[in-house]
Amino acid sequence: MTTLLVTHPVCLEHDPGPHHPECPERLKVVLAALETEEFNFLMREEAPHATQEQLARVHPMSHIEHILSSVPQEGHRTIDGDTFLSPNSGEAALRAAGAICLAIDDVMAKRARNAFCAIRPPGHHAKLHQAMGFCMFNNVVVGAYHARVAHGLKRIAVVDWDVHHGNGSQHLMEDDPDFFYASTHQSPLYPGTGWADETGVAGNVVNVPLPPGTDGQGFRAAFANRILPALEAFQPELILISAGFDAHKADPIANLKLEAEDFGWATREILAVAGRVCDHRVVSTLEGGYDLAALMACTTHHVRALLGS
Repeated sequence: MTTLLVTHPVCLEHDPGPHHPECPERLKVVLAALETEEFNFLMREEAPHATQEQLARVHPMSHIEHILSSVPQEGHRTIDGDTFLSPNSGEAALRAAGAICLAIDDVMAKRARNAFCAIRPPGHHAKLHQAMGFCMFNNVVVGAYHARVAHGLKRIAVVDWDVHHGNGSQHLMEDDPDFFYASTHQSPLYPGTGWADETGVAGNVVNVPLPPGTDGQGFRAAFANRILPALEAFQPELILISAGFDAHKADPIANLKLEAEDFGWATREILAVAGRVCDHRVVSTLEGGYDLAALMACTTHHVRALLGS
């Protein structure tokens, strides 16, 4: 078995408009990084649409219908202060959520050892009935519920290292003791959530806010001392990663100082926990990351680690 890469060309056609940081070029450089020779052994599949049933486990139909009916036939439409729709945005959002469901299916069936979903738009800010922060549907939580319903899993963990706190993911998981959500993120920073005293209904939320300027040493300490012990103690049956790479030191919209190698390290540490507690089951999905060269380098280290090299 090897690592699965799930993507779809329409994810390149979600266009938030000129000068928007969540631009199609982000996915272009991610896919270019994974076309090099060292990634020849990746399995590759196209993302399907998330079904209405899959989305409705997380979001009410009113939200789903609002997003899809708001897609313009031409030009752009605003659904949040920084979240914009273009004619192919609805299709891209459906494929982004569908990607993680397919990846979970393949990992559970042992067709793949683990998986990376190279998709956009991202998802971890999307709340129950609110699109925000470039996100329309909460891809990773759609995946968590799919794992429960389609595969009978109960205890599912999300680890989120995006520089912005995944307020939507926490919002959707914190009241269920069989979900676990852990996040490292810069604080203060958008969206202004993710304080250390936000611990969920059963201690199932672990937030480690990092002050501006935190480097790889501080990030690794947060993982080693807080995230990883709590993750292993939770004993998940599946680990999902919200893989944002905007904590890199070159990122233009945040102030952490990580190197690409730090994301490779974090990936290997999560894989080690997965090997001990959940038969190596790990599925990762792309969130943020807005410096193109840094995003390319971080993706390389992340997927290299997933491959075990």
